[in-house]
Amino acid sequence: MNIPDGLYFTKEHEWIKIEGATATAGITDYAQHALGDVTFVELPKKGQGVKQFQLMATIESVKAASDIYAPVSGTIAEANDALNADPGLVNQDCYTKGWVAKIKLADPGETKNLMDPAAYKTYVEGL
Repeated sequence: MNIPDGLYFTKEHEWIKIEGATATAGITDYAQHALGDVTFVELPKKGQGVKQFQLMATIESVKAASDIYAPVSGTIAEANDALNADPGLVNQDCYTKGWVAKIKLADPGETKNLMDPAAYKTYVEGL
């Protein structure tokens, strides 16, 4: 499993990368593999408030529909509009081109509730 450094993870297979006061969020490689070919992503709206581990967006694939939960609390600063035209970007490169939203952090300390790459790898291996 190829996991980039500097990310944090949830048990529901979302990831974030924090840069300054903003976190970029998406679903993990494990999640996109489990879903199969992604056909639609309902993105959060800019300015929408989100709470850690609460519903942020939804994603649909040829296999299933699934919820995407916010890894941290804050305000949606940007949604990845490229997913409207090409939701398959999530399958192609979930950690760079296939991100879902950028969140302006409300509390950077919430990362203590998330897993680092080593802990996430161990978690996934136990599933």
